Amino acid sequence: MKAEYGKMMMWYFLISDALTFSGFLTAYGFMRFANEKTWPVAEGVFTHFPGIEGDQPLLYVALMTFILIMSSVTMVLAVNAGHERRQGAVGWWMIATVVGGFIFLGSQAWEWYHFIIGDKGAIELADGRVLKIAEVETGEVLSLSQLVNGEAGHASNHFEKFTITEVREAFVANEGVVLQSPGKGYDQLSRAESVQYLKTAEVVQGANMKRNEYGQKQFANFFFFITGFHGFHVFSGVILNIIVFYNTLLGTYERRKSYLMVEKVGLYWHFVDLVWVFVFTFFYLV
Repeated sequence: MKAEYGKMMMWYFLISDALTFSGFLTAYGFMRFANEKTWPVAEGVFTHFPGIEGDQPLLYVALMTFILIMSSVTMVLAVNAGHERRQGAVGWWMIATVVGGFIFLGSQAWEWYHFIIGDKGAIELADGRVLKIAEVETGEVLSLSQLVNGEAGHASNHFEKFTITEVREAFVANEGVVLQSPGKGYDQLSRAESVQYLKTAEVVQGANMKRNEYGQKQFANFFFFITGFHGFHVFSGVILNIIVFYNTLLGTYERRKSYLMVEKVGLYWHFVDLVWVFVFTFFYLV
């Protein structure tokens, strides 16, 4: 097929990497559907948008996705300029691609930060279940700030820490709230059961590899691992793009009379974008 060696090896690598990501997402799917009632709903977890108050479900994740897809477009334009031997255009489109990659990485770090410090807070029972505090009639989840301090609106509690004593006293005083599971088709405990469970429960705020206020603990593990693994790929791609941009400025590819390296790095960048589309679909939307 007259395929250039380096380009063919890149395809071999991308196929093997695609199988790796497929394994991760398949494992995520099995774990998620095995714990449907306790698995967090993404719309209730990723709700923050810089500069906007209140819940904005998945809006910032959608913006991140758009930025990454647009960086793939600029890479296509860089490859096309390379085919036409337009050195200056290749350089400018590579800059745009690098900027898009950095914006995505910064956005992902911002998402991680808010995921780790937590949002509304939750209650971890003695048996390890994580339940939310919600209104009996509407099922609307309340933050610990709303319960303890009586605050209206979103009232997330990123930095304020609450003790189980404060939560228990406020819970007992408010007869309109109960404990409920965080998953789809949530289950509510009765008022009496909720009060009883609170006697031996603990407050959990934020998420890490051991505790997760959003629900099933494995959700946090998969989030850190899958998005972190993809983020490492994006970071690697940005470094490769910077190297290609630098070589373009030096005129390396012009002297070779071939911009094939731009195309090979472009294949990797398109793969990174495509993988994120699958991660976004299966992790955030389904």
